[in-house]
Amino acid sequence: MKSKKAFKLASKYKPAGDQPKAIQALLDGLRRGDDKQTLLGVTGSGKTFTMANVIAAYNKPTLVIAHNKTLAAQLAQEYKEFFPDNAVHYFVSYYDFYQPEAYIPATDTYIEKEAMINEEIERLRHASTQALLTRKDVIIVASVSCIYGLGSPEEYEKVNIKIATGMRISRAELLRKLISIHFERTNADLNSGTFRAIGNALEIMPVNEKTIFRITFKGDEIATISEIDHISRAVRGEKEIIYIFPAKHFISNDDQAKNALKTIDAELKAQLANLEKQGKVLEAERLKRRVRYDLSMIREIGYTNGIENYSRHFSGKMPGEPPDTLLSYFPHDRNGRADFLTVIDESHVTVPQLRGMFAGDASRKDTLVEHGFRLPSAKDNRPLRFDEFEERVGNVIYTSATPAEYERQNSKQIVEQVIRPTGLVDPEIIVRPVNQSHDYGGQIADFIAEAEKTVKSGDRVMATTLTKKMAEDLSEYLKEKLYKAAYIHSDVKTIDRITTLTDFRKGKYDILIGVNLLREGLDLPEVSLVGILDADKEGFLRSETALIQTIGRAARNVAGRVILYADHMTAALRNSIGETERRRKIQMAYNEKHNIKPQTIKKQIHDITEQLRKDHDKTVHELATLDINSKNDVKTIITIKEEEMVEAVKVLDFETAAILRDEIVLLKEKAGISSRKKTVK
Repeated sequence: MKSKKAFKLASKYKPAGDQPKAIQALLDGLRRGDDKQTLLGVTGSGKTFTMANVIAAYNKPTLVIAHNKTLAAQLAQEYKEFFPDNAVHYFVSYYDFYQPEAYIPATDTYIEKEAMINEEIERLRHASTQALLTRKDVIIVASVSCIYGLGSPEEYEKVNIKIATGMRISRAELLRKLISIHFERTNADLNSGTFRAIGNALEIMPVNEKTIFRITFKGDEIATISEIDHISRAVRGEKEIIYIFPAKHFISNDDQAKNALKTIDAELKAQLANLEKQGKVLEAERLKRRVRYDLSMIREIGYTNGIENYSRHFSGKMPGEPPDTLLSYFPHDRNGRADFLTVIDESHVTVPQLRGMFAGDASRKDTLVEHGFRLPSAKDNRPLRFDEFEERVGNVIYTSATPAEYERQNSKQIVEQVIRPTGLVDPEIIVRPVNQSHDYGGQIADFIAEAEKTVKSGDRVMATTLTKKMAEDLSEYLKEKLYKAAYIHSDVKTIDRITTLTDFRKGKYDILIGVNLLREGLDLPEVSLVGILDADKEGFLRSETALIQTIGRAARNVAGRVILYADHMTAALRNSIGETERRRKIQMAYNEKHNIKPQTIKKQIHDITEQLRKDHDKTVHELATLDINSKNDVKTIITIKEEEMVEAVKVLDFETAAILRDEIVLLKEKAGISSRKKTVK
């Protein structure tokens, strides 16, 4: 089943600036066997394009890890554009909402696990694992959820069902096989992981894609396999053979399940004896009731809420042994060593996340076990420790404009990508005092004066403060002075933040104030002035890494400059200023040598919220005027919305997809049509 298809990079651009040198150096390192390398790429130097060239030349499956879902979606879309003929997939946590099980001894408060699964993201997770098991030309862009338990790839692959025309199998037998791999039978509309029987045919919707396969039978033989569009019902074509993978990643056979019941019962007896020995009578009684109820449910229906806490028993792993994760689905050589490339994007943020996941999970589980809510084996349902992660990823390339100490100490080489193909130079840095003196009005007065000059030239201004309240107060003060100002911070809703940023680029606002808004990935070429208030207040927001990242936000405008307001020079200020000056000199020398005149980046303004709001308003109008007695009218609108949602997911536009999903739920509620939701407790 494995394909040998090679990666094929599609781009109208050729590597330029520092990119050719960086690509070659990284490839040389991979061929030497360097297990850790770092690409130090400044803002706007095209790090993703460089890595796309490395992936194409190295020609091995690749895992790209980002520190949040939004950045992962952006990267996945970029890699899809670079590799349109290859398999680029998106793997993140499938929870829309997640409250982990926990116990707070100080207040004797038990918090039950509660979660809601996003079915579209669950489908994309299945598409990722199935691609890894069936082809070589795969790029998976993932969040740190890739280090959490996922189920055995061997069991997952072993039980997939091969269906081919001419195969001797009865409809009833195929139906039983589908149920055995967790597909659900339905008489209603098909969703991922469901099937229905119609006459002498079965219709199946696999978990990895929104399509329907109709299998027709002639006696006890498969006559035809048709692929059908799940919305229009149009026949897309005929298939000779298809493979149906399980609807869940956690798969165990009958023998494993029977053995698990025995080992869970044995562990229960041992733990009860341990608790009673410690005089923990209440905890022992609590545990006995919980586990015996779970065992009864597993025997009766094969499932219980919180079954993942017994995963070690079902997998047959030893106590303390690491769980299978997404990394287990990537290829390994004959000696069991990882045979794929790992790229850790914005590593100065992502690596600390990866390092911290295990400890947080272990602390919560220890408390649950200590107070009789879970068996000790629940602690084996966990993310990987960082050392376990490193053992499983093989060759790693960290990418960041500001590599942290970990990357610097552990990388076999640090490859610099300082020169931008555009010729743009890092912004000029100016240091001015914070406090007012007899001839100086202080940082606020100076910032306003400098902002006014910039706005008059037609550019935009940004400022970063230390607190949310200061951002709000400064924004209000500027408005009182009749400046077009706005603020954004983490308390502002995502959709409103996007709207504000779009309006800022369009010129509705000239000045934007925030706390940590000048973060990685924010691309606003209209900004030529960035003011960093209280730049000498040492801490996370004024660390060397944060300062360099913030300074980089003015690097996309030829007139870019940054004013640091500081009364004394901290080590972070000295280092960030020195590094910026070093990069400026390198770029200016390159520009002079190649006779390059830098130009401000011209980037189209995509107002994603404008269309979202139009669609939303249209739906509200439809809801208000809808004839609720005519379900056919409702179903027509729902069908259109579902098609739009699927298209949005295909291009990883999850903001649009989420709004469309909510509108579909409203439409179904209005017309009294049941809506299938997956809630997990």
